[in-house]
Amino acid sequence: MALSVALTGCAGAGSIGTSGRTVTIAMVSNSQMQDAQQLASQFEAENPEIDLKFVTLSENQARAKITASTAMGGGEFDVVMISNYETPQWAEYGWLTNLSPYIEQTDGYDADDIIPSLREALSYEGDLYSVPFYGESSFLMYRKDLFEQAGITLSDPPTWTEVAEAAAQLDSPDINGICLRGKPGWGELLAPLDTVINTFGGRWFDENWNAQLNSPEVREAVQFYVDLVREYGQPGAATSGFSECATQLAQGRVAMWYDSTSAVSTLEDPASSNVVGKIGYAAAPVQEKDPSGWLYTWSLGIPASSEHTEDAWKFISWMTDQQYLRTVGEQLGWERVPPGSRLSTYEIPEYAEAAAAYGPITLESIEGADQQNPTVDPVPYTGIQFVAIPEFQDLGTRVSQQISAAIAGRQSVEDALDQAQKYAEAVGATYREKTS
Repeated sequence: MALSVALTGCAGAGSIGTSGRTVTIAMVSNSQMQDAQQLASQFEAENPEIDLKFVTLSENQARAKITASTAMGGGEFDVVMISNYETPQWAEYGWLTNLSPYIEQTDGYDADDIIPSLREALSYEGDLYSVPFYGESSFLMYRKDLFEQAGITLSDPPTWTEVAEAAAQLDSPDINGICLRGKPGWGELLAPLDTVINTFGGRWFDENWNAQLNSPEVREAVQFYVDLVREYGQPGAATSGFSECATQLAQGRVAMWYDSTSAVSTLEDPASSNVVGKIGYAAAPVQEKDPSGWLYTWSLGIPASSEHTEDAWKFISWMTDQQYLRTVGEQLGWERVPPGSRLSTYEIPEYAEAAAAYGPITLESIEGADQQNPTVDPVPYTGIQFVAIPEFQDLGTRVSQQISAAIAGRQSVEDALDQAQKYAEAVGATYREKTS
């Protein structure tokens, strides 16, 4: 029985196992996924007839490669790590295997234990087409000790105005006031920025699919974000994504970070963080709309083209059931348990103790996120930090490139949004034609 791992950027690497039944898994190279690879030998021991081959990629690479492979139906992957953006769309296209029949036949796999907002987000016509490995919303992470020393307090939830004032007060030659993503990508820069746009009263399209990216509300939100990270943010902000900001806060180089609730696995792990126990957690900052946190889940699905569906489900059910979460806690540490997928996780005494600072706010944020009503004014789309249409992968990436260039100082926010508006107008026109 062999476990072969393709490291980041080497998607074609890895040898075929010895049993002749190889399950190939395409995953994002985040810390929780790396833990799953580490523990995969236990799955092998329980299922010696199955060989596992992992292909791990950065977020942007994974999205592009998994999308292309699944759409082509070539059978390259048996398990794919996708999200609540792809799952309903791909289920509608017939690209994914319906998992509900497999769930019903698997003893002890309790789908009702999946957090309801995630269960709904991963369903199509009432059936689950992927299941969550972990779920997340977004919140503000801040250095409690620095805030206390400076006499700074935040409202609950904090406002973005308060966050900007705190960043200005705490910024110094030794520590930056805040870290925010600036790396291009619809799942990188746009994830936090879209929540800022939403809570400032902006939106991508109005109810008639007219593009709104050069509206006063969007301009105000994007200018605020760009100014904040340029004045008080981390060096190299235009190339900083989730991983880079996680490192900045974990190493004590920034005072605040607004990002995914899943970041706690890095920040609260003594092996990777110098600030364990020093971080406070606050709800996603608001301006007009409350709550403003996003809803996202890295989930596992089976492409319809897979020739190893039964074996693929065996692996997925192992990696997403209640016992796996306990195994991570008992063997790797409770701070490394994949958060936000199952309600029962928050009832485990050891996890509740380890996650006392961030567990309740994570669950509350995920449960409170509403993909159906993401903005102040009505919109014709669903999604909080994305627009749930197929064109958004390309549209969001193009728009993010323009705004990242503004963060880098290569152009103004006004010019960035004028170009972004043109991209959005082209997409909106196709939807107006469909609905006219």
